[in-house]
Amino acid sequence: MTIPLVTRILVADDHPIVRSGLKKMLDSEADLEVVAEAEDGAVAVEKALSEELDLAILDISMPRMTGIQAAAELAKRKPGLRVLMLSMYENEQFLFEALKAGASGFVLKTDADQQIVDACRRTMRGEAFLYPSAITTLVRDYVERGRPDDGQFDVLTTREVQVLKLIAEARTSKEIAADLVISVKTVERHRQNILEKLGMSDRVELTRYAIRRGLIQP
Repeated sequence: MTIPLVTRILVADDHPIVRSGLKKMLDSEADLEVVAEAEDGAVAVEKALSEELDLAILDISMPRMTGIQAAAELAKRKPGLRVLMLSMYENEQFLFEALKAGASGFVLKTDADQQIVDACRRTMRGEAFLYPSAITTLVRDYVERGRPDDGQFDVLTTREVQVLKLIAEARTSKEIAADLVISVKTVERHRQNILEKLGMSDRVELTRYAIRRGLIQP
């Protein structure tokens, strides 16, 4: 997916002050622009399907249709649209349901002023953005379920395993390149090879896989 020069964003939240605050923050960035707003999930789906958008930011709790329901609907009807979830609470059920619905990231409202811009940019690059304790939650879920031993790991080279581990730790391509003393272009090539070998499409899936394989230890 080619990243647009200006990412066109839909902000959906039932509180006007939240929508206004997000719009002000995002519109202040040259590469981000809020072009549509919605006060509930149903309107969000309607606008997302009818307007030219690149990214939808959906509040988890909205009337008529929740953000998770809206994300699932958009994943089916407009799969190219990136989705970020927004919530006031660190709720494990919300986290897992959001990822299952196809969201690329999860931002807490309490941290939105520091994280929303980075979250939008990472999402548009095909990366995942999860609040820090979400990784702990995913690791705990892996531990409780038990580690599978399916042999898939063998398809990756040693270097690809190193890159996968760093991706799962939410490191940027630039940071990975510095750590492994390789170019950013090489990191991106490794990332693409890993996705293709594992039959995955984004960083969220890679993170889940890395946890299952024990690359990220609790």
